[in-house]
Amino acid sequence: MTKMMRSAGDYAKGFSGWLFLAAVGGLYALVGFFDPSLTAQALSSFESLLIRILPVLLLVFGLLFLASLFLERKWLVRHLGRASGIGGWALTVLCGILSAGPLYAWYPLLGELKEKGVSSALITTFLYSRALKLPLLPLMVHYFGVAYTVALSVCIVVFSVASGLLIKRFYDVEVSNHMEGPRK
Repeated sequence: MTKMMRSAGDYAKGFSGWLFLAAVGGLYALVGFFDPSLTAQALSSFESLLIRILPVLLLVFGLLFLASLFLERKWLVRHLGRASGIGGWALTVLCGILSAGPLYAWYPLLGELKEKGVSSALITTFLYSRALKLPLLPLMVHYFGVAYTVALSVCIVVFSVASGLLIKRFYDVEVSNHMEGPRK
């Protein structure tokens, strides 16, 4: 499907986000009508949250821009697609460990990469392996010891790959069966 030809589902998907935004804005206005101080407190909390996550959002949108410019679909499919091999899994685990910022900030980039051919299994592995944070390892060693930290780190890596394999096994089958259409 070309960019000029969009389905009704694509428009509904885009419209639902705006509908949600309008509903939240309406809810703020309704609460503001009955309790202005509560609305001011909520807006103040939103502002402080926005200030904290804005640098990460800018980083992710910058990466989205760079990915759109430089990453070709063919390269992504070869290195991070369904048949990427052990190198794709290792690269995904490493990127997950090195990633920073809140998880939800990565969703737009991961969605873009999925549209370009990155497998759902590797996206799952990336999301799971984010639990291992290199800057926090010294603190973990201090409180729990080296043996526990190493054991937990190995478990996180192993289970991130296992989660990806489960998604590959069940989700990819469901998607491919759905795309085949009804059986005759």
